[in-house]
Amino acid sequence: MSEQQQRYPLSWPAGWKRAKFRRQAAFAKRPQRAIGDGNYYRTKERLSVGDGLERLTGELRRLGAANILISSNLMTRDDGMPYAKQRKILDDPGVAVYFKLQGQPRVLACDVWNSVADNMAAIAGHIEAIRAVDRYGVGTLEQAFAGYAQLPANTAANWRDVFGFKEDQRVAWSEVEEAFRELARAAHPDAGGSHDQMARLSEAKAFARKELRA
Repeated sequence: MSEQQQRYPLSWPAGWKRAKFRRQAAFAKRPQRAIGDGNYYRTKERLSVGDGLERLTGELRRLGAANILISSNLMTRDDGMPYAKQRKILDDPGVAVYFKLQGQPRVLACDVWNSVADNMAAIAGHIEAIRAVDRYGVGTLEQAFAGYAQLPANTAANWRDVFGFKEDQRVAWSEVEEAFRELARAAHPDAGGSHDQMARLSEAKAFARKELRA
């Protein structure tokens, strides 16, 4: 992960729009309560931070994500994960999740709901839907994540990360061109990407050219 990405406070991904208005989400848990004589009933309760965190980390684990960094305005423990028992952050409850999937940097973020727990649950639900794409055989995870590629803001220093090369890997210019063409297919606005993604790819390519052909 780049130096710009931190767990606390919230490190919102570059190029992602912020919500103008926030709503109360319908996410909830339904714990079972005993009423005696072996009978039970279920209640509907709002999600706690711990609930949202459990859903999110569970889906990331099932997705096969690596190098996970959950960024929010929640204070973090020594292991970097947010404390499960915290008050709701009402001024900015946004959540961004940075990770690597099949060696490629990815990011998902949400701030449309008025609690951190609900934004975590929303990202978890989105990941679950993405996993279904691969499960049903209609598409691939790579296609599903095409519009969510995390391109580091400082492409001058991270062009290798942008194109999926290791830091100490020997890279030929032809490999950079091939990687650029592959990523550009998904990053182009006509394919569901954005002008911002294409601009960053082009910038990364320019820095790669300067370094490799110097």
